Amino acid sequence: MPPVSAAVKQLILINAIFFLGSNLLPQYGDQLALYYPASAYFQPFQLVTHMFMHANLSHLFFNMFGLYMFGSALEMYWGTKRFLIFYFLCGFGAIALHLGVWYWEVNQLDPVEYAYFLTQPARVLGASGAVFGLLAGYGTMFPDNRIMLLFPPIPLKAKYFVIIYGLIELFSGISHSQSGVAHFAHVGGAIIGFLLVFYWKSRREV
Repeated sequence: MPPVSAAVKQLILINAIFFLGSNLLPQYGDQLALYYPASAYFQPFQLVTHMFMHANLSHLFFNMFGLYMFGSALEMYWGTKRFLIFYFLCGFGAIALHLGVWYWEVNQLDPVEYAYFLTQPARVLGASGAVFGLLAGYGTMFPDNRIMLLFPPIPLKAKYFVIIYGLIELFSGISHSQSGVAHFAHVGGAIIGFLLVFYWKSRREV
């Protein structure tokens, strides 16, 4: 198990504080998730704050575990500044793709359905998009490192793990399986993560 790096430790702490605060003060916590931009619930700051919000303890745990596992290795290799740039660009890329797909889906609704949708507090929250970027970055930087799967408990090279997981998320998004999961945000984060590492490698910066 890798040691916890400095920025990863701070990100985990911030996420934990947001989670605790949102449970103690749910009336304020609800405002920090990201709502559809055309709805009355949307605020620009939600583009950032949604990355620190989580629906429940298991949602928080698995995202923070992924942040620790893949983020610590990348921060120790790149340094804190480049790691944080990477993390937040992946998070913003993730939500950009999600909002693009969301916009397309919502605009397929008829006027009555659209008007009704805008009255509903549909929201997105979680660090998953940024964490998927870390996973893609880790798989691109250390493709032959082995990751121990939980189910089934077998080791798999990081490059294969990223490809398989990415395809599962893409298929899940297209097929609309697991309703309530922002699959395209995961795909968006992974794409940005791969492109950033590819770009930095082409410039010999990593």
